[in-house]
Amino acid sequence: MEAEKEHFPRLRQVLLLFVMLSQTCAERNVYTVAEETESGSFVANLAKDLGLEIREISRRRAQVIFNNNKKYFQLNLQTADLQVNEKLDREEMCGTTEPCVLQFQVLLEEPLEIYRFKLLVSDINDNSPVFPEGEMILKIMENTPPGTVFPLINAQDLDVGINNIQNYIIYPNSYVHVLTQNGSEGRKYPELVLHKALDREEQAELRLTLMAVDGGAPPRTGTALVLVEILDINDNAPEFVQPLYQVQISENSPLESLVATVSARDLDMGINGEIFYSFFYGDEEISKTFALNERTGEIKIIRELDFEKIMAYEVDIKASDRAGLSGKCTVKIQVVDINDNAPELTMASFRNPIPENSPETTVALFSIQDRDSGENGRIVCSIQNDVPFILKPSVENFYRLLTEGPLDREIRAEYNITITATDLGTPRLKTEHSITVRVSDVNDNAPAFTQTSYTLFVRENNSPALHIGSVSATDRDSGTNAQVTYSLLPPQDPHLPLASLVSINADNGHLFALRSLDYEALRAFEFRVGATDRGSPALSSEALVSVLVLDANDNSPFVLYPLQNGSAPCTELVPRAAEPGYLVTKVVAVDGDSGQNAWLSFQLLKATEPGLFGVWAHNGEVRTARLLSERDAAKHRLLVLVKDNGEPPRSATATLHVLLVDGFSQPYLQLPEAAPAQAQADSLTVYLVVALASVSSLFLFSVLLFVAVRLCRRSRAASVPEGPFPEHLVDVSGTGTLSQSYQYEVCLSGGSGTNEFKFLKSVIPEYLNTVNDGRESPTL
Repeated sequence: MEAEKEHFPRLRQVLLLFVMLSQTCAERNVYTVAEETESGSFVANLAKDLGLEIREISRRRAQVIFNNNKKYFQLNLQTADLQVNEKLDREEMCGTTEPCVLQFQVLLEEPLEIYRFKLLVSDINDNSPVFPEGEMILKIMENTPPGTVFPLINAQDLDVGINNIQNYIIYPNSYVHVLTQNGSEGRKYPELVLHKALDREEQAELRLTLMAVDGGAPPRTGTALVLVEILDINDNAPEFVQPLYQVQISENSPLESLVATVSARDLDMGINGEIFYSFFYGDEEISKTFALNERTGEIKIIRELDFEKIMAYEVDIKASDRAGLSGKCTVKIQVVDINDNAPELTMASFRNPIPENSPETTVALFSIQDRDSGENGRIVCSIQNDVPFILKPSVENFYRLLTEGPLDREIRAEYNITITATDLGTPRLKTEHSITVRVSDVNDNAPAFTQTSYTLFVRENNSPALHIGSVSATDRDSGTNAQVTYSLLPPQDPHLPLASLVSINADNGHLFALRSLDYEALRAFEFRVGATDRGSPALSSEALVSVLVLDANDNSPFVLYPLQNGSAPCTELVPRAAEPGYLVTKVVAVDGDSGQNAWLSFQLLKATEPGLFGVWAHNGEVRTARLLSERDAAKHRLLVLVKDNGEPPRSATATLHVLLVDGFSQPYLQLPEAAPAQAQADSLTVYLVVALASVSSLFLFSVLLFVAVRLCRRSRAASVPEGPFPEHLVDVSGTGTLSQSYQYEVCLSGGSGTNEFKFLKSVIPEYLNTVNDGRESPTL
């Protein structure tokens, strides 16, 4: 009882020290949490301990990583509070190891920083001492002298430190008392001390209660029955050859492998000298792992060893004879590690996807560990060589996977990377972890047209909104960065009304003519088209589009000469002495079309006297076809057809008036003023016939009068040059335009009573200007 009184003050001191330690924490990087603490309990404010602002904890994507991949803590990113994630059981986590310290890291990703911390799980008194056997039988010779010590089976308490077994008490204790001894591992075991001589004849056995008391507050206890059998005299107890055995055995040793053989001897003879070996029970783990041959002392494996769980065993062996005397030895078994654990890779952070234009970027952060020891636990990491990524070691046991430089999504949009962690044991073990890194697109490619320039053809007189062609551009980017819109760019020629000529569909690049085009007004025009993607910033490219207007036969030939405007027509004078092929005049015509649509041909449709005149088909020259005679009528009317070569062909007509004269005298110049020349000639003939038939007597007088008049006219027309007019006064080229050698043609107005000449003004330049302006052909 005195021992109990001394025990409780010490217990209060230890408890006070524990409370102070849990509140103040020995150092900044160590957190202390009592086991069985409820989930969600506050541990510490991480921002305060790291000297950071609370918002930095969230912004830098802080996370807590334990080495065994378990989540004992959870981090509240809003308050930076470190909280218990689940109830902690120190006995499950550390067993009998004291102190129970777990390593963990606080990882800040951006920028990368890692802080190492320790979690000290403090023990609470939540386990009572338990004896492996509820009853212990102890045989004591009756002649055992007082003061003899008998070892007893110690109780087991899963708690550690002050909460473990601190004292043993036995009662009633008139013959014996208990001493609490400290073992080599800090364990306390009881020894029964005989303090009064025994008398088997007086009392053959003693029934005692052994109590184990721990140091918790309040303390917990466990009891076992101790049955002491008093035997007859046996004065020699077995003794081991050596009190301590130390052996090593590989963790991969097969079952039934021999670990060690213990040996004890007894100086007694006979049955008192027979020795039996047994475990001195104190650890249930020992009896489940090893088997002891009670006769030979051989210790064999009955359960597979695992260095990573238990690295060493301490086995207490008891040697007993038949009389109940016993001795004790200790066998220390060291488990030798083999390379039976592959490396473990834990991904702490993985950034996916990666923008293609990013410089050297951290893609993943991971930790590696190997539960083996020595060379078996050393690890090297690698990735395949055909990817633009590298591995760099970071803080202890951490690696970073980085890009070697900017990536190009258009070359490769996805990478399959295999991280291989290999230990240096024999044989080497490895672990492979595959990740897929996707490359996200940035707008680094401008749209590209399929052609640098486009040539489109459209026939004039087209219908409005006619689809005349398309442009197309592609973008090697993806998503919105590859969506292309088309637009018309301002023309280089400020006078080109591009907005009223064409439009473009912004989505597909289709081009449309907004109005009907006129070849004669606009034969060709060009403009630039832009293709712009929807990226940010947007990229664009240009292409040149040339539109050629194709001619249609929509213009009839236009006669420039002779004038066909309804005014007094010109009369061509032809001397009766003209030879065959004499150039009377030339029909000059143009066509506003081009190509074969403007190729003109001439044809004589109607003449007063067929066969007298002819028209050359290619140049419109009107020439005499034969010699003229006095019997030919003096006035002639010719109708000339001018036709182009279009499909279908278009045509125009020109009316010519020809006057046959003996010479170029004034009286002949006034003949055309009579009203239709052919009708007057017919009437005159009738009158002459009637006059000659009725008045024959006046025939001679008429002849004389006619001769006199003729002589008078010749003398008055002396100022008019005689002979044929110069040839090739008018020429038409194959394209329907006048040649540069065109001269003004002289004609006499038949409606004038004076000797006044009228000149044909040059109409070619005015006509061409009119055609180019898109107006109607002028009336000449």
